[in-house]
Amino acid sequence: MGNLSVNQNKLQKRLRRLAGEAVTDFNMIEEGDKVMVCLSGGKDSYTMLDVLLYLQKVAPVRFEIVAVNMDQKQPGFPEHVLPEYLKSIGVEYHIVEKDTYSVVKEKIPEGKTTCSLCSRLRRGTLYTFADEIGATKMALGHHRDDILETFFLNMFYGGTLKAMPPKLLSDDGRNVVIRPLAYCSEADIEAYSQMKEFPIIPCNLCGSQENLQRQVVKEMLQEWERKSPGRVEIMFRALQNVVPSQLADRNLFDFTSLRIDNDATPRFLDVMSL
Repeated sequence: MGNLSVNQNKLQKRLRRLAGEAVTDFNMIEEGDKVMVCLSGGKDSYTMLDVLLYLQKVAPVRFEIVAVNMDQKQPGFPEHVLPEYLKSIGVEYHIVEKDTYSVVKEKIPEGKTTCSLCSRLRRGTLYTFADEIGATKMALGHHRDDILETFFLNMFYGGTLKAMPPKLLSDDGRNVVIRPLAYCSEADIEAYSQMKEFPIIPCNLCGSQENLQRQVVKEMLQEWERKSPGRVEIMFRALQNVVPSQLADRNLFDFTSLRIDNDATPRFLDVMSL
């Protein structure tokens, strides 16, 4: 691609800077790591790979990158697109073939949401493959907006205050998941993907599924951002600034032991003596 415009250059620098900050803040990548970059063929994972390849060149630590795509045997899936792209940029890659499409279609009634089961099956297969190839980190393309949407979904529909952490140890302890785009906005990633002209592969297993709960939450956040620009960033910052004593989780804070401290200095001045 030719020379970037001023705005395009700013966009690229912003994404690289934010990803670099996330990687540093959460110690996502260490010396000698083998990072398995999970590619779906969507804008997020393409952008993540692009940014990580840049960081690989400038980072003070040495690490390997191997791209992995899971062919879920969806009808009409263009199998040639990712291999051709990865060969063109000289990245080592693997295509993992696993017919989760048939499982999802069998288990989920027509018209029902397929994303949850599809995601679980895909994640389990990728976890196993990461172990097989000796990957020490497994990079996923979730961004800031995904993390916030997950937070509100869990709060509204699951009754829990949790989101997607930028770095996660799998339940069996054998995989460390990292999300290098955790600080990046979806709008920036969308713009960057268009700028770079990545060969996007749409997900045609589930269709658009416009009535998904996640889509409802996404539209809610977008509406809040339109009315109050900067609100999404403030809300994301809140996920990094938790005050357990001001919530109501007895496992996080010992409310039962709270007592008056008779030796404490009085908060209020005796104005009559001034």
